[in-house]
Amino acid sequence: MRYSHSVGASTYRFADLKAVLAKASPARSGDFLAGVAAGSAVERMAARLCLADLPLSVFLNETLIPYETDAVTRLIIDRHDLQAFTEIAHFTVGDFRNWLLLEATDEAALARIALAVTPEMAAAVSKLMRNQDLILVARKCRVITRFRNTLGLPGRLAVRLQPNHPTDDVKGIAAVILDGLLYGSGDAVIGINPASDSLPVLMGLWRMVDDVIQRFNVPTQSCVLTHVTNQIQAIERGAPIDLVFQSIAGTEAANASFGVTLKLLAEARDAALSLGRGTVGDNVMYFETGQGSALSANANFGIDQQTCEARAYAVAREFKPLLVNTVVGFIGPEYLYDGKQIIRAGLEDHFCGKLMGVPLGCDVCYTNHAEADQDDMDNLLTLLGAAGVTYIMGIPGADDIMLNYQSTSFHDALYLRTVLGLRHAPEFEAWLEHRQVTAGGKLRALPTQHGLLRALSDMTQNA
Repeated sequence: MRYSHSVGASTYRFADLKAVLAKASPARSGDFLAGVAAGSAVERMAARLCLADLPLSVFLNETLIPYETDAVTRLIIDRHDLQAFTEIAHFTVGDFRNWLLLEATDEAALARIALAVTPEMAAAVSKLMRNQDLILVARKCRVITRFRNTLGLPGRLAVRLQPNHPTDDVKGIAAVILDGLLYGSGDAVIGINPASDSLPVLMGLWRMVDDVIQRFNVPTQSCVLTHVTNQIQAIERGAPIDLVFQSIAGTEAANASFGVTLKLLAEARDAALSLGRGTVGDNVMYFETGQGSALSANANFGIDQQTCEARAYAVAREFKPLLVNTVVGFIGPEYLYDGKQIIRAGLEDHFCGKLMGVPLGCDVCYTNHAEADQDDMDNLLTLLGAAGVTYIMGIPGADDIMLNYQSTSFHDALYLRTVLGLRHAPEFEAWLEHRQVTAGGKLRALPTQHGLLRALSDMTQNA
């Protein structure tokens, strides 16, 4: 197929489908670094006009990376639901955008076509959308998952309690868990990024968090975000593992740079399922992604970073995860230069993931050398809340002292819930009320003799 479009007196020609997708992307530093971005705003518009006229079926007939050489491409093609695709098969990308924005296209319609939408289709239509379009459609998508509680219900916002410590000090981690729970955070997961890969250290972290959850009957799940091979080994040694974590990307080569394959992820999921630790469901996987990861591994194959990111969601979708998290500004300004680019990327990622049926949350974050600040993060946080984001991060003071980046705090979650009228996961909400941490959904001022406060404080001291 020939790819070209005229704007005024000029005709712009694009070498192939991935060139159209790349040049149709909103400007971002990673695509310029990769040498795939449009050279001007006019060329970008020509690419978008060209993209809008392409039939959706072109993404099934022309792969961005050959089927024979890339496991992610094979997964995308082999898992595509052709029967569900019949509902949208006659659309161009532009038609698809218009259909998604119709009031008549509701939650049920979007659920029917989720498995028919390939990552490339999702990425393509996102490139034709304004920010408000991304918010409107994502808000209509409903992706519900369960382990010890239920995530993704309408009107709900969950929080990952992230108690990282630069030396994996158990008392320090326990203190942050206490702080977060008493602020009503932790319904998505209590998830620790360990500083160490030492299996004895990791085993101690799993046991400590599990002790908190079991002793106080907290309806949530834990995760220690070490490499998947460590987690499989720990399961074999009897570690109390709830969720298995892994960073993933959108190409086989990029996943190889993380030391993972699709087969290894399937093995890890089977190992977690064998433990039977879920009480209300069996979504046992937790994945993290981020625009720029494939390029940073020199494994993007000329594909723009947002389309590579959407391909990672096909990997996630295969393993029925409880949580998927786009760590949107973590890699740095080489890939997302400033607040505007981070905001756009966060909305794109959330839209693409939800459209594909993935339970997407977002680490609303930036590094200190990016041209961004906390006001930019407030804006993205609020927009994602309006878009129905599944969960966000909860970190003391929004400052992760182990990973050295800026994210969102326990207070940010309180802000978002208050302004948008959002509630906790239902099982966690009931626990907070039962434990008298909240009353009528509002945080209570706890007396020093409050039973949970005393018990958790004692546990912190004795950790």
